[in-house]
Amino acid sequence: MTNLGLFMPIRSSRTTRMLTCAAAAASVLAVTGCSLLKDTSSAYAASANAQERAAAEASAETKSSANIDSKATYLKLVEQMQKEGLWFASLAHIDALEQRWGVSPESTRVRADALRQTDQAALSAQAYKRLIGTPLESAGYRGLGLLAGARGSYAEAAQLLGKAQRQTPTDALLLSDLGYANLRAGQIEEARLPLMQALQLRPDSTQAQSNLALYLEVTGQREQADRLMEVNRMPPAARAAVREAAQQMRTGGTPLAAASAAPVAVAPRPLASTPQPAREDTVPPPLMLKASRWAGMGGLRTASQLNPSVADSTLSMPPNSTSQGTQ
Repeated sequence: MTNLGLFMPIRSSRTTRMLTCAAAAASVLAVTGCSLLKDTSSAYAASANAQERAAAEASAETKSSANIDSKATYLKLVEQMQKEGLWFASLAHIDALEQRWGVSPESTRVRADALRQTDQAALSAQAYKRLIGTPLESAGYRGLGLLAGARGSYAEAAQLLGKAQRQTPTDALLLSDLGYANLRAGQIEEARLPLMQALQLRPDSTQAQSNLALYLEVTGQREQADRLMEVNRMPPAARAAVREAAQQMRTGGTPLAAASAAPVAVAPRPLASTPQPAREDTVPPPLMLKASRWAGMGGLRTASQLNPSVADSTLSMPPNSTSQGTQ
């Protein structure tokens, strides 16, 4: 009994101290645990945000890479620049394109067009000649034909454009160019077929309309020419330019000796039920070789995709000139 009485206070005191320490430790652990839990939660949230940002940046980089890492896409960019008339700028991008992916028939073609448009005829001819024997041979002959027409060598232009047309027989504006070159070379009979084909393939093209009207005027079919111009609502200035060009060809330096063409029946096109905007009378008609955008790079623009009031005419030059524009 005595011994038990002596040890009871000691054991009680020791137990109390142990409980106190345990409570303190539990309190520390609780505080530390909350802090750790809070820090872990914050770290997790930050990590999740970082992952989202990284994913977004990766997605943006992927899209950006897709825009610049595709040769075909870069070619489309160059083509769009040329379509907008940025010929000098397109040459810089062609340099970058070829530096990255090497020279190809496609890059050579757009380079040749840009060189021609920036009055570098000799370099342009060299580039077009490099297309001969490639899948883009037609574009090579076409470009060489346009260069020949630009220097007034219409017989050579007709020969070269004919080679191009045999490889791309449904290109309406190429047909119109060929027919006009035939007219200027005095090959009147040869001009009839491509000019008729051009108008029926692209009845909305003012180039095709004007060149066929010119043919009709040159061959003495004045009534048919007037009907064609009336049906297509050509402005008075354009009609006068057609007649003036025809007169120059009949009396000028272009030989028209055997120009006995058969009459051409020009079927009038149905007029739209809605009023059409008046065309600008001051715009001359496209009586020249006027290159279109090559069909192998996404097709041809129609007049409705241009300013409908002037269409192809806005890109034309005077009747005795040849256009340098691949539009």
